[in-house]
This record gives sequence, C-alpha cells and structure tokens, in this order.
Amino acid sequence: MGKKRKHSESSELVAQPKKEDVAPERPTRTLLGWKDKSLVNDEVDDSNVGSPIFRNKEKVLVTCSRRISYRYRHLMLNLVSLLPHCKKDNKVESKETKGATLNKLLSSKSCSSCLFLECRKQKDLYLWMAKCPSGPSVKFLVSAVHTMEELKLTGNHLKGSRPLLTFSANFEKDAHWKLLKEMLLQVCGLFLSLQVFSSLST
Repeated sequence: MGKKRKHSESSELVAQPKKEDVAPERPTRTLLGWKDKSLVNDEVDDSNVGSPIFRNKEKVLVTCSRRISYRYRHLMLNLVSLLPHCKKDNKVESKETKGATLNKLLSSKSCSSCLFLECRKQKDLYLWMAKCPSGPSVKFLVSAVHTMEELKLTGNHLKGSRPLLTFSANFEKDAHWKLLKEMLLQVCGLFLSLQVFSSLST
C-alpha cells in the first residue's frame, strides 16, 4: 500500500481552470435591455460622488369608515396594493370627531399622512387626504369607481411599483392647485429604487 497524501498536496494537484475555459459572466437584464456590469459600476460610482441617496421614510395610513360597501372596500385594497409604503388599519368609528381619532391613529402608527375613505348613506364616497398633525386636508368626491378585478388585469405586473403622477399646466396657475399637487406628490411620493409603470393624469 502506498502512502496517504496530505490534503494540502491533493489541493495543489487540482488543475486551475484557464481563463479561456471559463465562460464570460452574463450581463444583467434590465427593462431597457442588457446591461454590462462594468457600466453599472461606473454609474453607481458617479451617483455616489454627486449626492447622497434620498430615502423617503414617510408612511401613509389608509383606512375607511364603518358601513362602507364592498365595492369601496375593494377600491381601498387596490390603493393599498399600489402604495407599498402605506399601512392599513381597521375601520374608524368614534363618538367624537373623526379628525381627532385619525390624529391619534397616525401618531400611534408613526405615519405622516392619511388617506381616509368615508361613505355616507352607503352611496356617496369621499376620499380625505390629510397631513398629520397640523397639515392641510383635502376632501374629494369619488365617482365612477372601478376596481382592478372589474378591469380584469392579469398577473401582478404592478405589484411593488409606484403610481407615476403627471400633472397638467393648470396645477401651476393658482395657489390651491399648487398645494394640491404638493400633497399628492408627498402622499404618493416616488422611491428612486422602484420602477414606475402606471400613470395618473388629471
């Protein structure tokens, strides 16, 4: 019987693969096509030198009132699926004013803004958009509600993406339109790292 080899000797005997034998590394695929890793690294280095990365840490609370119909409840769930930075809460019912109750909820959930769906007489749906604690609030009358299930959108292509807001030139004319535009941008604010697919135009 021959002598047993040591582990170090056997590892030295294993032939190292030549560079020509190894296949080149495949570039990553993006939405716009194939991208080379060297180009990606150069872009990342350039962006780090210029400015720090902006991280939006604002949270949006999405909730509704009691006695809301099933269609409006599905609309609320669609809003929650489109806004990944939101927090969903139970239905709000209070003997005191709903504003004070919402302020308490926002402070306990550490949210900075709120989307509140209020249904009156099980017919009219009002969407409240508010900034906490002393910010402005806007009330919208919602009409012609169509949920994602009714539109028969197949797959989950928009899951985790953000709605892109495109504003017409009318939003720059008056002060109240500018305020409304700023509130919409803050509630539906964009993350730089997420891809944007859908658009909401006025």
